Amino acid sequence: MALNKSMHPRNRYKDKPPDFGYLASKYPDFQQHVHTSLAGRPVVNFKEPEAVRALTCTLLKEDFGLTIEIPLERLIPTVPLRLNYIHWVEDLIDGQKQPRRGIDIGTGASCIYPLLGATMNGWYFLATEVDDICFDYATKNVEQNNLSDLIKVVKVPQKTLLMDALKEETEIVYDFCMCNPPFFANQLEAKGVNSRNSRRPPPSSVNTGGVTEIMAEGGELEFVKRIIHDSLQLKKRLRWYSCMLGKKCSLAPLKEELRKQGVPKVTHTEFCQGRTMRWALAWSFYDDVIVPSPPSKKRKLEKMRKPLSFTLPEAGLKELQAKASALGCTAGSPVDSIAVLLEKTLTELRVLHKRVPCRKQEQSLFLTAVENTWIHQRQKRREGSRQLRELPRAPHCAGTSSQTSVATAAPATVPATQNQSASTKNSNTQDNEEEDGQQQPAEQVGNGTSSNETSKDVTHTPTEQKEVVENVSGESVDMDSSVSTETGPEAVPKEAPPAAGEPPSKRPLSPGAVEHFLFKCLLNVMLEESNVVLEMHWVEGTNKDLMNQLCTYLKNTLLKSVAKS
Repeated sequence: MALNKSMHPRNRYKDKPPDFGYLASKYPDFQQHVHTSLAGRPVVNFKEPEAVRALTCTLLKEDFGLTIEIPLERLIPTVPLRLNYIHWVEDLIDGQKQPRRGIDIGTGASCIYPLLGATMNGWYFLATEVDDICFDYATKNVEQNNLSDLIKVVKVPQKTLLMDALKEETEIVYDFCMCNPPFFANQLEAKGVNSRNSRRPPPSSVNTGGVTEIMAEGGELEFVKRIIHDSLQLKKRLRWYSCMLGKKCSLAPLKEELRKQGVPKVTHTEFCQGRTMRWALAWSFYDDVIVPSPPSKKRKLEKMRKPLSFTLPEAGLKELQAKASALGCTAGSPVDSIAVLLEKTLTELRVLHKRVPCRKQEQSLFLTAVENTWIHQRQKRREGSRQLRELPRAPHCAGTSSQTSVATAAPATVPATQNQSASTKNSNTQDNEEEDGQQQPAEQVGNGTSSNETSKDVTHTPTEQKEVVENVSGESVDMDSSVSTETGPEAVPKEAPPAAGEPPSKRPLSPGAVEHFLFKCLLNVMLEESNVVLEMHWVEGTNKDLMNQLCTYLKNTLLKSVAKS
């Protein structure tokens, strides 16, 4: 899946990718690597090192006026990805079109970061390199672009990072350093053995680079830790330290290392280009620097999410409307009937739900799932039936239903002690119901929810609770007497201790008051031609698969209702 839309906002290739056809007509060296696909579009084979090199050189020439040479046996950079890093550094140091001073650790044969930074913003660069071939090419590329007054390429000993490179320049304070470290620890890892998820497709581009460019002892994790170690000694000699990362799994341990070392300012970001993702980490010892927020959360919120949906055909809507009418639904619209059936199912599943404003001929429910009650339902029903067969019927169960009815019909002036006593008598039954995730006795399983279960599973505010219960069960329930968590004179006072054995309230009545939840989503029921379409839109949570499971459960429940009619 292309990630171009997630590029840095200022990246020139974000909304306007390179036109291979135009570039091929203008640059003969690039034309020989452009082919026509079966769809008639010009394409480039990114698994050919010569094609990748030709594209990089062509883009630098066309868009930045840079002429470079790169040997095939050394790392060939991609321009859009490197441009993302440059733009992010601009954000860190407020350096867009402003003179700044930076260090490029391991500049490579292309010397691409200093060339881009100097050309775009007039930055001064100290570019270090340990490889002889890379050093020679980098020096040549700087000279032939007349940028020697802005870029200084220095040859440093093996394993040199920052400390040795700054020995001779003790007076200068740099604004930043940047680095594209060796990603791999050995040849096997570089080839993807034991380091690449087997479910991922193979890379779409060729992996070029010399040994010192792609491999280091301990891989990128240990390489960046060495830079962190140097920064702890240099501290305010640089305003920002930064590194690119090739593996997301390296980000967390490096951030933890910075936390252990007491580094005050830390941030990270993502670089996206084509099907390639990279990550970058930056830290600073200055108190006055502005720390950009990681874009990943914002990108996920802005990303258009396709909702989960399913359609109820016109042929089965009459049966569902009849079923809703049996529950007391008086609305003639199939959308309203489906909404009532959904509310009944969600109440049985103990999924908090609340109707929200929506368009005409549509119903919207805001769902908050606190616990997973929709899987293994058949097993739970069998287990509940088995327990009911094995255990003798308690002699006071019959009284429980009548006592609950009395409590329901009681006026609002019933003393708190009577409510407390009723709650105590029902405690054993409620405990069994909550522990097993089951409905109460067998007559409830066969004939729908009782008034006691209805009062336990309502999920709205007091006013909304009465409306939902009336719609679902066809009868009014006095919520003030059936729910002991409501405020008012009839509620249990705070100073009064709860009766022994009274089950604690496991969830708030209002979905908005829930602090810990599995997920939240918006369920829309709408009429589309003659059919009813249901859509579930993800809002937030820990696992989207759970919403998918709930969607499947609701779909199967409605379709089974049609089949049984």
